[in-house]
Amino acid sequence: MGFMQSLRHIGSPRRWRAPRSGKSLGGSKGAVRAMIGRPKLVLASGSPRRVNLINQAGIEPDALRPTDIDETPKRGELPRACANRLARAKAEAALALVRVDDELRGSYILAADTVVAVGRRILPKAELLDEAAQCMRLLSGRNHRVHTAGCLITPNEAFRQRLVETRVRFKRFSEEDIEAYLASGEWRGMAGGYAAQGIAGSFMVKIVGSYSNIVGLPLYETTTLLGGEGYPIRFGWLNAV
Repeated sequence: MGFMQSLRHIGSPRRWRAPRSGKSLGGSKGAVRAMIGRPKLVLASGSPRRVNLINQAGIEPDALRPTDIDETPKRGELPRACANRLARAKAEAALALVRVDDELRGSYILAADTVVAVGRRILPKAELLDEAAQCMRLLSGRNHRVHTAGCLITPNEAFRQRLVETRVRFKRFSEEDIEAYLASGEWRGMAGGYAAQGIAGSFMVKIVGSYSNIVGLPLYETTTLLGGEGYPIRFGWLNAV
């Protein structure tokens, strides 16, 4: 991903120390010194949407390690279980890559997987026109749920997971709507055949829950998960414009 750049370090690098309990990370010189030599973060994804979202939170991963795993749901697998399983599988695959990389060994690793479902039915990540058309007809005028599971591996290789659900209702589509949307190609590779930040954003009649979860990474829950495990989530804020 050519748009990723290495984080800038302030002054000479030194070993990162977690801030003392109750100390704020913003504003003081002591806070700046506490963030020097911060631990690294690897995002186990090549998705521009997830990169943009985590950047929006003021966090820039040090490396992207997208993984190639079989994302086919198991027979009878429920949407929540599927999202959790795939997020962990992506994190484990990225961990195997990080372990043999001298520069990244000991990094935090963050992986995520998004599943769109109507009831218990998991919709595909549409690659074929017929799949996208089927998704559109299933979603037309109906409620559906978007499940995103996040899996974090800490530097000592502890696993932490969190799952977020958002309920969404789409408008009822005409045949003209479906034909024009399919012609746009925006559905390709998307869970449920749509991207909330694209044309499909105009289909949403109602959302209950996290919007960033629909895009692919629930920001509040992700930053809370990282911060709870000692990652300095406010580091990038110090360099924000």
